Amino acid sequence: MPKSVSRREFVGTSTAAAGAFTIVPRHVLGRGYTAPSDKLNIACIGVGGMGMNDVDGVSGEQIVAMADVDWNHAEEARRKYPQARRYTDYRELFAKEGAGIDAVTVSTPDHSHAAAAMMSLKLGKATYCQKPLARTPHEVKALADAARLGKVVTQMGNQGHAMDGVRKLREMIDAGVIGTVREVHYWTNRPIWPQGITRPTEAHNPVNIDWNLWLGPAAERPYNPAYAPFRWRGWWDFGTGALGDMACHGMDAAYWILDLGFPERIIPESTELYPETGPKASRVEYRFAAKGDRPAVNVYWRDGDFRPPRPKELPETMSWPPADIGGQLWVGDDGAIVAGMYAEDPLPLDPKKAAELEANPLKEKYPRSKGVYTEFLDAAKGGPAAHSAFDGHAGGLTSMVLLGCLAVRAGRDLRINPSNGTITNEQLPEEWLRPVYREGWTL
Repeated sequence: MPKSVSRREFVGTSTAAAGAFTIVPRHVLGRGYTAPSDKLNIACIGVGGMGMNDVDGVSGEQIVAMADVDWNHAEEARRKYPQARRYTDYRELFAKEGAGIDAVTVSTPDHSHAAAAMMSLKLGKATYCQKPLARTPHEVKALADAARLGKVVTQMGNQGHAMDGVRKLREMIDAGVIGTVREVHYWTNRPIWPQGITRPTEAHNPVNIDWNLWLGPAAERPYNPAYAPFRWRGWWDFGTGALGDMACHGMDAAYWILDLGFPERIIPESTELYPETGPKASRVEYRFAAKGDRPAVNVYWRDGDFRPPRPKELPETMSWPPADIGGQLWVGDDGAIVAGMYAEDPLPLDPKKAAELEANPLKEKYPRSKGVYTEFLDAAKGGPAAHSAFDGHAGGLTSMVLLGCLAVRAGRDLRINPSNGTITNEQLPEEWLRPVYREGWTL
């Protein structure tokens, strides 16, 4: 009598067999019960803060191992998943657990995304990585190439791409609710961490953090609370500033709906520039050439204290901006639409159009997602590909966003070849594009 093959066994065939185990028939376990053999074995890297959300997001499977450089900060994960074996160094986790895991989540600071995700990809493990996919263009390309060549299941954690709002927004644009789109504006209250500062000169003894492992591939420097916990995002060696942090959420909608690709020009404006940190506020204009049936379009990014001007279509009774935390405004030849940063709750500013859509909703043209984590897990079990895979949407979106980060950092108007994203008018420092990793870490 042939033996049935579980999900666990199916995924495991892409790597070495982890050993024999018994499959308990479903009828013995009862209706609605998922046999342990049908669950993925998942390892989670970086499990404090947003990393904790990612662990929870995949917790319907089996969390078998976790790694974090600060287990005090990650105490909730330790308490909630006591069965998971704990590590401080994710390299040790891969060495000891690699044969028995099926999937990995990576939720470290940006500068360690690529090194950790690449280790997972090289082992053929389904890999979920937080946004932005990586800190530099070279690292993004390396991850995308590895995922494509290895045929590995991947997903980036830009959850807005899996929400209903972005699909509703696209259906509105496709239906011509505001006519041809000419501009898209984004704004955010980020940075909510220090930026526009110089490197601290005093060294501190790190409390609870393994500072060497936190630095990972980044160049060595003494610990200072100006970097961690949480404050790393503003430092170019560790993060990507306000633009890199939030544009993979916000600009996701324009990138997908308008099939943007690479811009032909990026014009940055900002407060005072500092060598090692992003500015306190910036305004970035992305200019995209016509593509297919889409005419040329401009996309504007604002962070810090910058906000877009009040739209002329906005009723006097509505405040502006509607949400200071962030949002987006789509401007077309025949009106405008406002939505949240994740494209949630898209709404035409014309009250008559809004009332018409409320009374007669548009037909659902784009299938709704089960959610960013379910997409990933289903793909890891042999289902449809996730919608923000490294070698697809995620890689292209992140690469486009990072070009804006480079323009802000340089304080220069960048001209770009839209066919490949190459900067044609400036020679930027090589380490901004392709970082040199510290000994012990590789890409």
